[in-house]
Amino acid sequence: MPKLSAGLLLYRGDGDRLEVLLGHPGGPFWARKDDGAWSVPKGEYAEGEDPWTVAQREFSEEVGKPPPTGPRLDLEPVRQPGGKIVTVFAVHADLDLTGTVSNTFTMEWPRGSGQQREFPEIDRLAWFDLAAARVKLLTGQRPLVDQLQEAAGPGGPSASRSR
Repeated sequence: MPKLSAGLLLYRGDGDRLEVLLGHPGGPFWARKDDGAWSVPKGEYAEGEDPWTVAQREFSEEVGKPPPTGPRLDLEPVRQPGGKIVTVFAVHADLDLTGTVSNTFTMEWPRGSGQQREFPEIDRLAWFDLAAARVKLLTGQRPLVDQLQEAAGPGGPSASRSR
């Protein structure tokens, strides 16, 4: 059974001027990586949990602000190269990034040192236009940008895919 993850992709603007909010993962592994390292704020969940509820919870934890309300677009789940299935919901909102702060995780660092250090789940948040997002996002999440562009592009949100 593959791991499951759910996330919330905020987008702002319209037509050809859409931008998405992405997070850069914290911790030493990602410290010097940029292109191909960013992600939708998301987190794992167990079979039977509601992905929408998980996406909202993970957004709150990783961004430090409640998820904005508004109509959502249910994007098709994507399978990342490691096999994890990511379900993402897009919400149109212009979130002010002032005061955002992520939850943290603890790991041994440096490896083999026996020392436990704390790192933020997300160390940076930023808005990117869709072309830049395709470069910044993890490879397995890039199809989400195409789905969003199709659903929320020049004609606006597709009624068949929004709630």
